[in-house]
Amino acid sequence: MDRFHAMRVLVRIADTGGFAEAARQLNLSPPAVTRAVAGLEDLVGARLLTRTTRSVKLTEVGQRYVEDCRQILAAIEEAEAAAAGSYARPTGVITITASVLFGQIYIIPIVTDFLDAHPEVTGRLLFLDRVTNLVDEGIDVAIRIGHLPDSSQTAIKVGSVRRVVCGAPGYFERHGVPDHPSDLTRHRIIAATSAWTSLDWRFGPDSRIVTHVTPALFCNSNEGAISAARSGWGLTRVLSYQIGPDLQSGALQTTLDDFEEEPLPIHIVHPEGRNASAKVRAFVDFAAVRLRANRFVN
Repeated sequence: MDRFHAMRVLVRIADTGGFAEAARQLNLSPPAVTRAVAGLEDLVGARLLTRTTRSVKLTEVGQRYVEDCRQILAAIEEAEAAAAGSYARPTGVITITASVLFGQIYIIPIVTDFLDAHPEVTGRLLFLDRVTNLVDEGIDVAIRIGHLPDSSQTAIKVGSVRRVVCGAPGYFERHGVPDHPSDLTRHRIIAATSAWTSLDWRFGPDSRIVTHVTPALFCNSNEGAISAARSGWGLTRVLSYQIGPDLQSGALQTTLDDFEEEPLPIHIVHPEGRNASAKVRAFVDFAAVRLRANRFVN
């Protein structure tokens, strides 16, 4: 059995969720895919997949094994790429992560333009509202919002964002514009519970001004809270980049700007440092220029 080939098959099954689709993408027969998985299960002495008539799922052991396989295959790919000279030109798969809204609004256009400029590179995007472990999850580049912990990873600052209170012009016409954070107690508040679980909203450069809000509407996503605010129903608090297009179009406007907290930095982070491959170096340079030029993230 070619162990590395079998690992690639298992990872593709995990990514596609099925034997048939993995076989199609790898240009293999379904029996060959089944044999590869069976060989790995015999090798490790444990079941890696649970198969039913409708779905294929990784077992707990399989989940850990697949993540190990990703790291091993990535290391092999890097070794082969270095020998082939890809450290001189961008080639291969680049995996990029960012938070959901930031990725959808700002990172997708950057990545698609980058791929147009580098046709030998394939992109893989992971938009998640959680902090990922770049090494453990096989991620090449992350765009992180907020203060970074001390780390050996390379971080390049490309901008900053603000926490802002916003509403539709029509709402302000009907209900007035708050002059102080304490005025929010007299306004209809929309809370995005995925972003701020606390109902104590802090303001000011030192975050010492605290206003306890009583939301009339809770949304489990930023998109929902922004949509409700855009309709003119109430006020919400989000990060400025999340409403960049709405600010540009005039659908939303911010208030209490003089009471904002210190901005949060945006960094491009990658774990490879000076040994970064050409695809990572090229993308980091490309994305840094684009993000620094974007007025909604600076």
